[in-house]
Amino acid sequence: MRRTFTWLPWVLLILVIIGFLGWQQLQKPKAPVAPDGVKMPAEKVEPLIDTSRSGGVVSYSAAVKVAAPAVVNIFTTQKVKQQAHPLLTDPVFREFFGDQLPDQYGQSPNENSLGSGVIVRPDGYILTNNHVIAQADQIVVALQDGRRAEAKVVGTDPDTDLAVIKIELTQLPVLPFKLSDNEVGDVVLAIGNPFGVGQTVTQGIISATGRSDLGINTYEDFVQTDAAINPGNSGGALIDVAGNLIGVNTAIFSQTGGSLGIGFAIPAKICQQVMNAILKDGRVVRGWLGISLLPTERDDVLQPKEKGVTVAEVLADGPAAKAGIQRGDKIMKVNEEEISSASHLINFVALQKPNSTIQIEVERAGKTMMLDVVVTERKAQNSSSQYIPLPGQ
Repeated sequence: MRRTFTWLPWVLLILVIIGFLGWQQLQKPKAPVAPDGVKMPAEKVEPLIDTSRSGGVVSYSAAVKVAAPAVVNIFTTQKVKQQAHPLLTDPVFREFFGDQLPDQYGQSPNENSLGSGVIVRPDGYILTNNHVIAQADQIVVALQDGRRAEAKVVGTDPDTDLAVIKIELTQLPVLPFKLSDNEVGDVVLAIGNPFGVGQTVTQGIISATGRSDLGINTYEDFVQTDAAINPGNSGGALIDVAGNLIGVNTAIFSQTGGSLGIGFAIPAKICQQVMNAILKDGRVVRGWLGISLLPTERDDVLQPKEKGVTVAEVLADGPAAKAGIQRGDKIMKVNEEEISSASHLINFVALQKPNSTIQIEVERAGKTMMLDVVVTERKAQNSSSQYIPLPGQ
């Protein structure tokens, strides 16, 4: 009797296991059968992605915790110059009031604006947009930890809309640059101070890379994103899901002033180049040809876009004029690199060192010519234009 009871639990356990395995077999999805009798592949029931928090799909809080402390709010104040009131020059008025003028006449109003910035070095150097701090009389930087400090301008580059400012604080968090391997479809986060409401994080993807010919800056190579970017986000960070700096948010396409899902950031590679140049020389040194360009017109939109750009004007005594480039020439290649657009040529030449020689292939009257051009340094921005916008722009 004892032996029977001793074996009975084991028998029951074996029966339960067999029953469970049989039930699992019945629950497996059966391969559907097509009308012709051919078995189709069974449906895959496993999840396609890992939706756990550690996988970074449900939450990007880890990236935000790394990056957010290095993104600052920037407040600027500019004294507005106003025309003196006519009464101030009236002798009777001056005799009555003397040197004591009413407050409304004796004070200059201030104009306040806001933006964002990114701490990129632990000794207090901050990257932001030039338009955020341009013509500011006072710049105040507010950190996420509550500290505030007045900033001084180290250098600006209006051609890329970048500026470097510095604060005198210690123990500053920094954002590392991610210079490559950014692909369309990658998830990105935009961090900034939209409308002055405080630090805000929005999420999107990289919609495109290498955006140019937008008429925003002289030198353009934008990362496009659909992460919400609004006024006040300018100068803020665009980061990847690991908390690395992909770019500095700079502009949006909008008719209302709010985000429509088309935002642009200056890539980290350009940000690093501009910052290093400003810290080294106090300015950005770029090559220059002394020409104005027109994009190649497309008579048939169904046809592939033609290579090359057409020379609209040649500056007298400029590098291009001395090399023999003429108005109407079509520039096809520079140093064996095919030129696809006006911005492509401008960006390529800008990277050349002054007094270096480049070889330009041009088409003139159906003939191909090779010309050697000695690049010179580009003078102050917005001088003789290097790009002529299309009519109506």
